[in-house]
Amino acid sequence: MTGRPAASGERVTLDDYAAIVGAPEMTALRAFARPLEGRRVRMVSAAPGGATGAAMLARLVPLLTALGLTVRWDVVAGGADFPEAARAFRHALQGEPAVASSRWRDVLAAAIEAHRCQTLFDDDIVVVHDAELAGLVASRALLRASWLWRGHADLTRPRPEAWTFLEASLNRYDAVTFPAPTCSPPLRVPVYVLPPVIDPLADINRELEPDMVRGVVERLGIDPDRPIVSQISRFDRARDPVGAIAAFRIVRRFADCQLVVAGRVPDDGPDGSDSLREAREAAAGDPDIHLLVLPATGALTINALQRASTIVLHRPVRGGFGLAAIEALWKGRPVVAADVGGLPAVVIHNVTGLVAHSIEGAAYHLRYLLANPPVGHVLGERGRRHVAEHFLITRLVKSHLLLFLTVGQAAGAASTRS
Repeated sequence: MTGRPAASGERVTLDDYAAIVGAPEMTALRAFARPLEGRRVRMVSAAPGGATGAAMLARLVPLLTALGLTVRWDVVAGGADFPEAARAFRHALQGEPAVASSRWRDVLAAAIEAHRCQTLFDDDIVVVHDAELAGLVASRALLRASWLWRGHADLTRPRPEAWTFLEASLNRYDAVTFPAPTCSPPLRVPVYVLPPVIDPLADINRELEPDMVRGVVERLGIDPDRPIVSQISRFDRARDPVGAIAAFRIVRRFADCQLVVAGRVPDDGPDGSDSLREAREAAAGDPDIHLLVLPATGALTINALQRASTIVLHRPVRGGFGLAAIEALWKGRPVVAADVGGLPAVVIHNVTGLVAHSIEGAAYHLRYLLANPPVGHVLGERGRRHVAEHFLITRLVKSHLLLFLTVGQAAGAASTRS
């Protein structure tokens, strides 16, 4: 089933999702929410540029509110040097060099302390997003709230100094979540899996008329009548756009096709611009390789490119979950993916897509799908059903409700024992 296409910027309600997920799922959501009616929930995230998806929180908060919870959302901006310090910290948690000094620690600690002094956490549940804000849990000492921390990245190979800074805070939460089991380091508190999801009514995923899709592709100089292999993700080395170009060059020896590598260039360091430069060098002016730098507001363009694609390639070289793969599968497109991070939960080999462990393996799968369109069609349809069952925003709403119930019961039991 498909939902009513939402116009750009249109406000959507809980009932708008009923046509997509079905009445039984909506009934279940309301049943899980009933014991939580009136509970006060505070979401806390970093300002735009942080690790969390502000767009997803902007949809999640109204949906939880519609189910009877009282939800507030704090955005911590910090001082002028906070964004740079947060980026350095996140890079260090990914195992990349941060800064030589400990200045990022001081900046983050100051921002956390300032927000703690300004905020009375008089809520029933506090959900802190983003690693740079984990230290806010220091406010829980004299308050009755249950505290949850939501991680959005793979933290299994951090630099020691960054992990030491974070671990002490995480072990003070009632529970923490990660996008996949493979993303969580050992902790002393309960760890739950909350995979990322997509909003089927957002501009990047809503249904588009075929004429609009064709028009977008033609305006970008892409031939809509020839097979299109696409990799649509931000430009950085972790997404390996150069590897996508190498795989395409192998495939093109055997099949007529075009490659689209599209995405935004991140502003959190030089890696993005370096990755784009390396991709341009690898493309070497090939007219069948389309490198497209998209603005942050390019959701409809991404949507159209994914729908126009014959096959979507998504082969990050480390971590992450694969939100781009979820988006492509929702549109019924076959996906060739890597076996990293949370991707195996999305792209199940020979069930919802194909998994490649090398550039040559990716090229083999691309060639096979181009030669066998019915196989790609079956994989795409299975993938769409898989996303509908596990990776839509209504599933995230349900997961939050269940987590609130679970942590609340655990906190109640602990207070009874004490």
